[in-house]
Amino acid sequence: MTFSVIQMETGEDFSRNLENLKGLIEKSGDLVVAPEVCLTGFAYDRFHEAAAFGERALEELLPLSRERIIAYTQIEKRGEKFYNVAYVLYRGEIVHSQPKVKLFAFGGETDYFTPGSMEDIGIFEIDGMRLGLLICFELRFLDIWQCLQGSDIILVPAMWGKLRKRHFEQLTQALAVMNQCFVVASDSANSDMAKSSAIITPFGEVTQDDRKRLISQKVDLEQVRKMRRYMNVGLK
Repeated sequence: MTFSVIQMETGEDFSRNLENLKGLIEKSGDLVVAPEVCLTGFAYDRFHEAAAFGERALEELLPLSRERIIAYTQIEKRGEKFYNVAYVLYRGEIVHSQPKVKLFAFGGETDYFTPGSMEDIGIFEIDGMRLGLLICFELRFLDIWQCLQGSDIILVPAMWGKLRKRHFEQLTQALAVMNQCFVVASDSANSDMAKSSAIITPFGEVTQDDRKRLISQKVDLEQVRKMRRYMNVGLK
């Protein structure tokens, strides 16, 4: 398989963001992760507009998932509440969705979003692959890591600030090594963001390039089994 991470800037023009995202997805591999809220940014002053745009964007992204797995997050209104929801698309369908559970208070998220439930976090399967997903700030929580033990691949859409760039790199690499799995982490390329998007193997090998908008790497999923046989820590 080929894994890809998108490292794009998000501007104020939602439609242009969508076109940029679609163009990068069309060039991506068999599995692609895009940054957190890459279509709109957090857009606290345009929340209703951002949520409505997400509905339209989802309809345009679903056809691009016929031959690839796509993961990203968007702002969504459910009743009178707003959530930051991760979607995983495949074969033209939504195969997994997961609202963000751990909101970043320093970024104002707790003032605008409702947190999801820990019950929504767990391993899901696609074509025999065991996948997990966590969103940005959730990287810092051990209880979420434990929910994903046994994943073959962990997807990480993020909007992680550049002041904590090294933290993002350390946490995503540790996540791959501790879980002996692939980590596919996508961060924003906006000027105040860390970039550091990467594809990390169960051995801790990193494919990363802050200069690129799309980073791709061929992978062998058998590396997961090899690592778990070689260094047996109880994962299957």
